[in-house]
Amino acid sequence: MDGVHTQGTPSWWRTRTGIAVIGFALIGAFYILREHWGHAFGALPYLILLACPLMHLFMHHGHGHGGGGQDAASDRGNGAR
Repeated sequence: MDGVHTQGTPSWWRTRTGIAVIGFALIGAFYILREHWGHAFGALPYLILLACPLMHLFMHHGHGHGGGGQDAASDRGNGAR
């Protein structure tokens, strides 16, 4: 693996079909937003408020909160000696 890359199949998004689907999706999203501008951005403050608890729920996973077992007590005890 000394800098040699093997040519595999490209991901679906990089094929002609994938690029065409992305293009049509962008065009469709543009026209939908253009026609429903007031509806889409009228809900934006509520979506931002909804994002706060969802980010709190998903982004605090793995911080080690709530442990407080013997490891936490022994760590505090070792620093005091």
